[in-house]
Amino acid sequence: MTFGQQLIDWRRELHQNPELSGEEVATTARIRHWLESAGIRLLPYSLATGVVAEIGQGEKVIALRADIDALPIQETSGVAFSSHNEGVMHACGHDVHSSVILGAALLLKARESQLAGRVRLLFQPAEENFTGAKALIKAGALENVTAIFGMHNEPGLPVGTFATRGGAFYANVDRFVLRVQGKGAHAARPHQGNDAIVLASQLVIALQTIASRNIDTLDSVVVSVTRIQGGNTWNVLPEHVELEGTVRTHNADVQRHVEKRISEIAAGLASAFGAHIEVEWFNGPITLLNDEQWAAFAMQVAQDFGYQTQTSELHMGGEDFAVYLQNIPGAFVSIGSASAYGLHHSAFNPDEALIEDAARYFATLAEQALLVN
Repeated sequence: MTFGQQLIDWRRELHQNPELSGEEVATTARIRHWLESAGIRLLPYSLATGVVAEIGQGEKVIALRADIDALPIQETSGVAFSSHNEGVMHACGHDVHSSVILGAALLLKARESQLAGRVRLLFQPAEENFTGAKALIKAGALENVTAIFGMHNEPGLPVGTFATRGGAFYANVDRFVLRVQGKGAHAARPHQGNDAIVLASQLVIALQTIASRNIDTLDSVVVSVTRIQGGNTWNVLPEHVELEGTVRTHNADVQRHVEKRISEIAAGLASAFGAHIEVEWFNGPITLLNDEQWAAFAMQVAQDFGYQTQTSELHMGGEDFAVYLQNIPGAFVSIGSASAYGLHHSAFNPDEALIEDAARYFATLAEQALLVN
């Protein structure tokens, strides 16, 4: 079996057996087995799921990270190796990421004696619920690490394309819940109540003015209401309506201003309608800030490797890799996967042709990063 086919086979086995965040027990066992079978040493960190391994000797340590969890999505891709687990799917390509870093591990192991230090391999659980990076850091996975690198496949880019950027890359991801309390009434006698649905509708429209009227047009921001829930029958005005949504930003000052404006708008409308609106704000993953020098280094290695390189646009999605970059420098990159359907879609189907080249790239990247003073 060729090297590339081995990686594809591993990817397909992971794809057929996806597990949700924090539940990656069988995935962990598979990765441990494949690494141990290659003679790669596993580090004895205390982890419920996930694997940390290491190759090489010496004081300097470069880390490569892959994420291993899947999503609660019923697969409709139609591929022959579709998920065997009902309602769970690798719809974000973490199976691809894992096979890439497994491939890099095999290549690095083959030239272990020539490495100018150690390469630490982080197979991280629970990226999708943004808890996995903190768990690995708490366990000690970043100890003595000089720099860390990771990837995400990019379905909007052709295979053979590479993109990254220095500074802000992925967004702050925050969640809000707004609970509107009015007064219920018969739908034929709305004047006897205080219509929570009308107030909630006004609230949705008003929130859209934050991005268009309260934030500098040169700053990136998205405010999206994604769920409205209220009422249970056709002829009663409900007393309660709940809205939920997300805010995406790349700047901490903008993030704080949006949070403040949501509370102000809610308070203003509640006063105008003589109702009450409770606001809850949940901070999610922070902005992913690539180190400028390591991002440029990763780009140069990609150019030399043969990728078609480009500076990435800002992403409005979130990425748990940002937590590592709070602690040590490094760079996160995008590699084209040319899927007709995007990330988190039930028919997502990345082109497996990216896997072997990406594995070779990351092995080269780690090897060359060890040589940087």
